[in-house]
Amino acid sequence: MTRPRHSATQAGTEAILRHWRDSVPNDRLAHLVKDAMRGLGRALQMRLAKYSVSFGHWTFLRILWETDGLTQRQLSEQAGLQEPTTFSALNAMEKLGYIVRKRMPDSRKKIYVFLTPKGRGLKGKLVPLAQEVNEIAVEGVSAADIAATRRSLLAIIENLARDELNAAKKRRRIPSTRELARIVANAGNGRRARPLRRAAE
Repeated sequence: MTRPRHSATQAGTEAILRHWRDSVPNDRLAHLVKDAMRGLGRALQMRLAKYSVSFGHWTFLRILWETDGLTQRQLSEQAGLQEPTTFSALNAMEKLGYIVRKRMPDSRKKIYVFLTPKGRGLKGKLVPLAQEVNEIAVEGVSAADIAATRRSLLAIIENLARDELNAAKKRRRIPSTRELARIVANAGNGRRARPLRRAAE
C-alpha cells in the first residue's frame, strides 16, 4: 500500500525537528541555518508554483524588481551564484517571457537583463507570498528575539564576507562547478589537487 505523499513529507519534517531538539541540540550554527533556509525555501516554492515560478527564478526576479537593467555578471554577484548557473536560469526566464537580454550601443560586449511587463507584473503576486512565509516562520517569536536574530545574522554575513575578501587577497577563490568536479575526480584518482588561484589580471 502506497503512503500518501504528505505523510512522507510530514515524517521528514518530524525527523528534522527530532534531530535538532533531541539528537544534536548544540550542533554547529551552519547546520541550523541550512535547515532554516531549507524550510523557508520549500514553503515559498509551494506558493510560487501556483504562478509557475521556480525558487531560482524568484531569486533573480526580486533583484531585478529593485534594479532593472543589470548585466549577467552583476546578477550573478548579487545572487551569489556562478555565471553558468545564472546563464541557464536567464535562458529559461527569457523563454517564459519574464525577461529580455540586450546589448547596449555603448558596450557591445556586455549583456544587460531587463524585465518584461510580464516579469514586472509578477511582483504584486509573488511578494505577498514571501511576506506570508516570513510571517509563518516567526510566529510565536518575540519582536526582541527577531531583532536579535537579524543582528546576529547580519554580523555572521559580514564576518564571512570579510573572510572571503581576505581569501581573495591571498589569491584564493571559490572554485567553479567544473573546477570542483575536477578536484573531486583527481582526489578519487589519488592525485593531489593544486590550490586554486585567481586568474592573472
